[in-house]
Amino acid sequence: MTLPLIVHLDADAFFVSCELAQQPALRGTKCAVGGRERGIISSASYEARACGVYTPMPTARALHVCPDLILLPHTSGLYGRVSQQMFDLCETLTPLVQRNSIDEGYLDLGPCGLRTAAEVEARVRALQQRLWLELQLPVSFGLATNKLVAQIASKLRKPRGFVVVPAGTEQAFLAPLPVGKLPGVGAKTEAALAERHGLRLVGDVTARTETELRAIFGAGWREVQAMARGEDDRPVELGEEDAKSYSQQETFSHDRSDRAEIERVLKGMVDELLAKIRADRKRVRTLTVKVRYPDFTQEAHGRSLETATDLEAPFYPLVGPLLQAAWSKRQPLRLVSVRFSGVEAGSAQLEMFAQAEEKRRRLAGVRDALNRRGGAPVVRHGHQLGDPPAAP
Repeated sequence: MTLPLIVHLDADAFFVSCELAQQPALRGTKCAVGGRERGIISSASYEARACGVYTPMPTARALHVCPDLILLPHTSGLYGRVSQQMFDLCETLTPLVQRNSIDEGYLDLGPCGLRTAAEVEARVRALQQRLWLELQLPVSFGLATNKLVAQIASKLRKPRGFVVVPAGTEQAFLAPLPVGKLPGVGAKTEAALAERHGLRLVGDVTARTETELRAIFGAGWREVQAMARGEDDRPVELGEEDAKSYSQQETFSHDRSDRAEIERVLKGMVDELLAKIRADRKRVRTLTVKVRYPDFTQEAHGRSLETATDLEAPFYPLVGPLLQAAWSKRQPLRLVSVRFSGVEAGSAQLEMFAQAEEKRRRLAGVRDALNRRGGAPVVRHGHQLGDPPAAP
């Protein structure tokens, strides 16, 4: 008998939850983690979200829409430590744990010797309870026969959701959901699919013929059809997190404190890494900026997009705020680095109707090809005209 042995865990309002574990008196309040001056909201409680606060809303705007918002500063080192503890607890259930990002991952319960769906559900519910009791961390879970369906399921009933999709019901489970629940179908694509083709629900996709799907989605129609049917054969992957990431760092010839210059260097790294990511036909979701001081102490801060991408534009607005969040000491910097994680297969999102996105992708491909030929580097998105490119 086939069992729903693939689990997707998604920590609820992770940064806020970490802070509330330290300050439980704030539970139930409208609070958010973010910088007060020229900052952005990196995580908001569900009470704050109900008032219109979202990520990555500018802090000033968040305080305007929610005047009684309690703003919590980032606590250096806390989120990485709690993430490690969360995944360590997951590994007490199964050795097959894939860490996608600081607050999301997959578990494969195949090695656990479970014989019934009831046993599977009981084990995962026990893990959910343990995460709360030991870490005060609310986590949502989705259980299914594959990663795609488990991920969608985990996000349906947050916070502290628990959704089980029995084997054989994957397509029926997805059918009544908005087509925007499929990975890679962003808001623009969802609106265009509804307006131009009448595709509003996932079931509308499976109801179309192959000829119709090919006309709508082009070369990617088979992938869309498979997703709509709830088909996915990707395994839960093991290995160190760094093996599923892209990173680059630069040690300065002398300690630097010019924020604009350092931000330019970081954007140059973003350009170079995303060129590699496109060449590997991958997409990434999480950007982390790390800084190192002259005394070799270091700090890091990361943010995740809602949808993975292989383009620079969605990450550029995050560079400055992440640098500001990581650079908490008023000291010059010895080293800075950029790291992309949350790597997914596929070189393009399904934003096929967003013409601006497609133009950026084509331009990026042309620029990558020209740079591979050698000679003077082509100006990248991260630099203004007249700026020198970042040092390699």
